[in-house]
Amino acid sequence: MVECNLKKLLEDLEVEKVLGDLPEEITGLHYHSGHIKEGNLFVAIPGEKVDGHTYIKDAMARGARVVLGSQKTDLPIAQILVKDPRRALAKISASYFNHPSEKFTLVGITATNGKTSTAFLLNHILQEAGQKTGLIGTVKVAYPGFSEASILTTPQSYDLQKHFYHMAQAGIDTCVMEVSSSAQELERVVACDFDLVSFHNLSREHIDQHGSFENYYRQKKKLVTEAKEEALVLLNEDENLLKKLKEETQGQVLNLSFEGDPEADVLYKDLDLSTGLGAYKYQLKKDFSFQGREIHPVEFKIHLASPGYSSVMNSLVAATEALALGVDPKTIQEALGSFKGVERRFEKVVSQPFIVLDDHFANVKNIETTMSTLKAMDFKDLVMAYAIRGNRGVHLNEETSQRMASLLKDLPLKGLFVSLSQDVTGEKDQVSEEEREIFIKTMKAAGISFQLYDTLKETVKEALELVEEGDVLLLAGCQGMDKGAKILLDLKDGRIDQEALSQQIENRSC
Repeated sequence: MVECNLKKLLEDLEVEKVLGDLPEEITGLHYHSGHIKEGNLFVAIPGEKVDGHTYIKDAMARGARVVLGSQKTDLPIAQILVKDPRRALAKISASYFNHPSEKFTLVGITATNGKTSTAFLLNHILQEAGQKTGLIGTVKVAYPGFSEASILTTPQSYDLQKHFYHMAQAGIDTCVMEVSSSAQELERVVACDFDLVSFHNLSREHIDQHGSFENYYRQKKKLVTEAKEEALVLLNEDENLLKKLKEETQGQVLNLSFEGDPEADVLYKDLDLSTGLGAYKYQLKKDFSFQGREIHPVEFKIHLASPGYSSVMNSLVAATEALALGVDPKTIQEALGSFKGVERRFEKVVSQPFIVLDDHFANVKNIETTMSTLKAMDFKDLVMAYAIRGNRGVHLNEETSQRMASLLKDLPLKGLFVSLSQDVTGEKDQVSEEEREIFIKTMKAAGISFQLYDTLKETVKEALELVEEGDVLLLAGCQGMDKGAKILLDLKDGRIDQEALSQQIENRSC
């Protein structure tokens, strides 16, 4: 059962000062004053827009007996002062729920691209192997008896530990979790007992949020550098910044290569992407032990059911993690051969008489991967509907549009239709005038013709009218293109199997 003795809960915290008389026990805790109940401890978290300390009075009115924060208040309530309330929340939440992540295998996956797909792939393999699993990430949080759409890629630490507690109660074997750079910088994964971690690509992303690429990298690598000695760490040796992390972790390292380095521990050979669905030969070349299991070198063929070069890279990671977790190669082959992919990750939503691919096209790395897959595919012409990514800054949009323009020159582009997506995005994702102008300037400088529309509905409609049999229609973009496939269905084009498209997108979270 959960621990409510306050003195015991505070054992792992670096408390700077206690003001007032602390109660012996609390009835619970929360970081949101609206969820506080009689006898609770309220953790006041300072934020960029809202400071939790301003809600202490509201928490008291709802029954809070203690406040934990970094700023003294003159209100009549017992206070625990700490340097970092976010870190304290993570530690006290883990203690409150009796350190639940120690009761099952916890897998942490980080990367600039592919966290979601890799997590879904591994989760699918483990379930096909008969394991009870938990899944936490960008799309949803799910475990036996529970499933809901995610708000954050990695939940706030209290919510995360609460999910872990319920997973342990449900008797799961393994939890597969995406770990974002934000979660690491905001201390959400402190006190998470990771057993297996992977970091398999890195590119410029979230620079405005983290202040610099250097800080972004510093936050992401924590998953590796803070790994425990018993942990297994999977690193992409093709990228120097990731390869060198082998010297910065105490965990056991496996190096993988997407570029076919014969010296790597894990790699693929004989890749075929002609149909869009990757087929390759998987190779593990190194003996290693993990959780009492001896894993030996192995080679087997993989035929993917999910399209794109990104699926190839993500499946290499997931297959290796599955082997480490005791899944046999035959089950891995069958599971990867039946997994259809994750929504909006180079997802094939229409197959005939033309192909419609839906991709979140988030950053330069993602764009390069998507375009390289298209270049390897056999099709007639490319029609592209693209949503400019709003509220991400001029720099990111300039960088992505420059790379997109350069790669489009190597593809049979029939038409480019661009959207500001004003009909489907809220204030958080609206395209600014500066972002719009940098896109226009970049495309004109590259000599790429396009048509620009205010709404996503107009954009998809015009693109669809240009598509012919044998073509590929690419729906590309993040939040501004989330509703693109739904709009495609609403347009009721007689050439598309409406029932098949409806079934493909009916359970989407976005």
